[in-house]
Amino acid sequence: MKTPLITAALLSFGLMAGTAQASSPAETKCEAQAAEKKLAGAAKNSFVKKCVTDAGGTPAAAPAKALAKAPDPAEVCEKSAADKKLAGAAKNAHVKKCIEDAKSAGAGAAPKK
Repeated sequence: MKTPLITAALLSFGLMAGTAQASSPAETKCEAQAAEKKLAGAAKNSFVKKCVTDAGGTPAAAPAKALAKAPDPAEVCEKSAADKKLAGAAKNAHVKKCIEDAKSAGAGAAPKK
């Protein structure tokens, strides 16, 4: 009597799991690669996200932050100068060149570091 109940439970679980499948072919392929590497948790999520992005797709669960407007080049360049611990004329020259590079690369493009 327990066998049909267990079978029904496993079948319903399988159907529920099937609805949570990856949405794009790239994501499906990346999920399979993660399974081959026996990744789980955050490592799996990170791997799949990077894999899908490298494949030219957008991860299904892309955070809203990633879809937000590109940061201001001046802010990015100021942070870059701070990260490099630049000061004075070196900082000013770096920020100026960084902003020019960002503008010449096109709107929203990340400047060179």
